[in-house]
Amino acid sequence: MHRSLVMTILGRDRTGLVDAAASRVARLGGNWVESRLTRLAGHFAGVVRIDIDAAKVDDLVRALDTLSDEGLTVHVAVADDSEAPTEEGPPLRLEFVGHDRPGIVREVAHALAERGVNVDELTTGVTSTPMTGEPMFTAVVDARPPGDIDLAAFTEQMEQLAEACELDVDLRVNDPAESA
Repeated sequence: MHRSLVMTILGRDRTGLVDAAASRVARLGGNWVESRLTRLAGHFAGVVRIDIDAAKVDDLVRALDTLSDEGLTVHVAVADDSEAPTEEGPPLRLEFVGHDRPGIVREVAHALAERGVNVDELTTGVTSTPMTGEPMFTAVVDARPPGDIDLAAFTEQMEQLAEACELDVDLRVNDPAESA
């Protein structure tokens, strides 16, 4: 029987960190299934899902704990496969763009949570506009609404939120075939 583990990694960035983690996973026969890894402000941060034989979970957790010797903080959680799926609506993608200011992520996240929309993935960034150098905020949200969502009303609510936050928003139903 296999188990899924979710691992978070954080530490000062340097060459070889992914190799150090991946080597420990491979050494114990684990499969590095999916991950989101990035460098932010001189630090390396990541989230990884690993599938491994249930009998080797404790050995892998111990092996990953040794990454602390290399300056990484690692947390491993065994996924609970027993959770009953909830009724979900179609996958959505929302893209927001506008002048940066504090609080935008909180306002967007709050609006989604109020409507029962679950965030699958959130990517944000701030870049400079070419002509003026003003900071521009961007966010891409892949999300799952509740199964009973009224998409027309939700779209209108997100447009109202964007207007209040002085953002542009593009909302569309995500076609899973496009990302394959």
